[in-house]
Amino acid sequence: MAYHSFIYEVDEGIATVSLNDPDKYNALTFQTYKELESLTREISRDEAVKVLVLTGKGKAFCSGGSVHEIIGKLLEMKADALYDFTRLSCDVIKNMRNLKKPIIAAVNGIAAGAGAMLALASDFRILSDKAKFAFLFVKVGLAGADMGALYLLPRIVGQGRATELLFLGDSIDAQEAHRIGLANRVVPHETLMEEVYKLARRLRDGPLYALGVTKELLKMEAHLDLEAALETEAMAQARCMQTPDFQEGYQAFLEKRPPQFNCS
Repeated sequence: MAYHSFIYEVDEGIATVSLNDPDKYNALTFQTYKELESLTREISRDEAVKVLVLTGKGKAFCSGGSVHEIIGKLLEMKADALYDFTRLSCDVIKNMRNLKKPIIAAVNGIAAGAGAMLALASDFRILSDKAKFAFLFVKVGLAGADMGALYLLPRIVGQGRATELLFLGDSIDAQEAHRIGLANRVVPHETLMEEVYKLARRLRDGPLYALGVTKELLKMEAHLDLEAALETEAMAQARCMQTPDFQEGYQAFLEKRPPQFNCS
């Protein structure tokens, strides 16, 4: 797969997307959205990829949509074209949440607007101590309801903090993001990628089929009552018990060795 708006690399089962416009703080363009939508859709069928890492080159993770290349052009569009664009941006998030592979956001600097949403749609957010978050949509006269923000953010930080972040559009630093649960971990800036790849390798070597089921059910059970959730988990766990990974986990325990999981 060849992409032009970011660097895409795969090494030993770990794919890395590095947004690559550091002079513009990795602002997104229409091409970036199209390529991200394509990648997050196609990667589900790529057996060489076990884990996906998202990051940015330079001082920023992603500053959101480009002021001139997106926002300026949106002002010239009619209703149908505007909807096509907002649908495309939402499809990126849909693909990320539907991907049955772990996604880690390595947030190396500012994650603003759509950039904050790319991090939010990831399964893990590991932050540099120089990172910041800002949900900036209201700053340009748009609703905070963008790219799934009203669905995802309250589920991570709670309704009250989500309302504050989305209504005001103020930035928060890495420590505050960690305090409210938006960041899984904050690490020194110079060790960010080392820590991210350490986590990526751990996930890669884990029971990938079972992790995919876990991700799928985390999303599904948000809409279920307890009885339906229990039935869903009973069926899913019964399927996991029929996999070679379950047998391997048991055998590794008996033999006092690390398990070698192979299902994906």
